[in-house]
Amino acid sequence: MIPFAGSPLDRASEKRTDSTWIESKRRDPSSIVLPMWRLEPFLLGSEKSGPPIELGLVESRIADSFVDAGAVCIFLGLDGDRAVFAIDVSEASDPANVGPLAGLGYFRDARVAASMVSLKDAAIIAQAKAMIDWHQRHGFCPRCGAATKIMDAGYRRLCGKCNSEHFPRVDPVVIMLATYGEACLVGRGKQFPPGMFSALAGFVEPGETIEEAVRRELMEEASVKVGEVTYYATQPWPFPSSLMIGCFAKAESRDAKVDENELAEVRWLERSVARDLIEGKQVDGVRVPPPIAIAHHLIKTWALGGK
Repeated sequence: MIPFAGSPLDRASEKRTDSTWIESKRRDPSSIVLPMWRLEPFLLGSEKSGPPIELGLVESRIADSFVDAGAVCIFLGLDGDRAVFAIDVSEASDPANVGPLAGLGYFRDARVAASMVSLKDAAIIAQAKAMIDWHQRHGFCPRCGAATKIMDAGYRRLCGKCNSEHFPRVDPVVIMLATYGEACLVGRGKQFPPGMFSALAGFVEPGETIEEAVRRELMEEASVKVGEVTYYATQPWPFPSSLMIGCFAKAESRDAKVDENELAEVRWLERSVARDLIEGKQVDGVRVPPPIAIAHHLIKTWALGGK
């Protein structure tokens, strides 16, 4: 399973417009809430504890004071009959140490937290972070500039002036591993630490298919021409809200030239080297992304003989 995918929740989207039902569930003692502070999820226990860590899903009553103060509260879905919500407590100055959450746990960066909790809890983090991030960015209507209000349990915003409706967006991104014979192509972004290489990636543009985006990005970033493009898997990537579309691409040659406006460098890795890197070894100072990233799984699948 790829991290951030595989949510255990029934999103129960048909219930979102029933404000009475949503509020009753929010107040239900059996419901649970995930606090998010400045886009960091809450984790239970001590910061000194090692993984696996329990996601900070707290009783609904603990969140009452935040909701009453106007915090954004989003219905994530149902876990059986139990409702699960996320709440944005960013207005609080130190909620882990002051207030109803004090002494229960701590907040942690979403990437780090996702690597510490179970896969199903990482998927809940992805949904909660992406949704709250969207609300933080869309308080005003992009059409007329007036304030918008939350509707449908957090899945719609409505402009109070022009009545425009706004919905959470997901940005499609292709991430692809080009291969030629027994080698695969990886690149190092300018923002990456020295030695860190990954699969190449880029946003899908309007009017473009996944396959076209894969071919365009490989040509733009590495001057690599590819033929066959095959789908591998997708990964929700809540930074802020992308869908990573993993693909393999068959290169027509090993000729490559980096676009220095896009990347610091590109290189071909032999399959045996890729296997060593996936196992955590460094070869000539090269590293690849950890298992939290779909790039890791693309490289691993190919290194072990897939595609």
